[in-house]
Amino acid sequence: MVNIHDVATRAGVSAGTVSNVLNRPSYVSIETRQRVLDAIDALGFRPRQSSRQYRPGRERTLGLAVADMGNPYFVDVALGAEAEAKELGVGVVIVHNGEDTAREEQNLDLLVQQRVQGIMITPVDERNPRLEQLIERGVPIVYVDRISGDRPCCWIATDDLAGGRLAGEHLAAAGHRRIGFVGNLSISPQVRQRYQGLLDSVRDAGLDEGDVRLIPAASWKVANGREAMHLLLDLPPEERPTAIFCANDLLALGALQELVRHGVSVPEDVAIVGFDDLDWASASTVPLSSVRQAREQLGRTAVRMILDEIEQGADHVHEHVSFPPELIVRESSDYRRDGATQTPAPQP
Repeated sequence: MVNIHDVATRAGVSAGTVSNVLNRPSYVSIETRQRVLDAIDALGFRPRQSSRQYRPGRERTLGLAVADMGNPYFVDVALGAEAEAKELGVGVVIVHNGEDTAREEQNLDLLVQQRVQGIMITPVDERNPRLEQLIERGVPIVYVDRISGDRPCCWIATDDLAGGRLAGEHLAAAGHRRIGFVGNLSISPQVRQRYQGLLDSVRDAGLDEGDVRLIPAASWKVANGREAMHLLLDLPPEERPTAIFCANDLLALGALQELVRHGVSVPEDVAIVGFDDLDWASASTVPLSSVRQAREQLGRTAVRMILDEIEQGADHVHEHVSFPPELIVRESSDYRRDGATQTPAPQP
């Protein structure tokens, strides 16, 4: 059988360097890393990862790599995962990637060094090749929220397309004919799905997709929502959307703050719907309508998924779970263009 020393000899490096490429690739130069990977492919080397990580009787520890702990959505997912793991007697090592792909790779290396038995991840980049390498080595991976549908692993997410439809149907039924979408379509597949759901609902309502205006936002943060409203307010009144659907609640909060600061009445002049339904959405200056995601349940389900894969080993069948969203109507969009107040959705 080919071993790590055979790989080292073929690549012209030490066995320690081969180990670093397998476990801590960010520690090795790109040129050396590629030479080792080429040797691995040429020799057909497969690390015996399972015998090292899953020793019987070992206390179980899982890894959770979070894209951005500055976003309350991801904090809620992490809290759900931690609560489920605690109830099941499992430890969790949580790392924060700060929406930085280089930091994500370093933190994945760290989790491997910690000998976690599986990794749950809300990836900064769902196409990160480091994740594919870990899957090929037999490390159980569960994608949470941001998914990669073509990789052989479990994933769990919210149906973002359905969420966009819920928001669009609500706004169209309220009499809005000019609707804005606040978000960055290049930042993630979720934003594109939410936007597409909005377009689908507008078309089904008999409106023209051209009446949906894309209002770009650099990222997901509150400040980006405020900046996006400068673009909206610069439009002539006859072209200005009477409602906006924001890609997440942070953008919606920023938009709400900026509109109120400029004397724009919400929802009479501009209605707002967010996405996530964070805990503070109902406590904002004007209580925020939002498409609710089961945030903590996503984290809890991810723990159960990854433990199931660890238990079943080679018999495990990967699961793909999509949670249905729920529209929560509050004051920020509870207004009809004909002046009649809508009937709000049941409140929690």
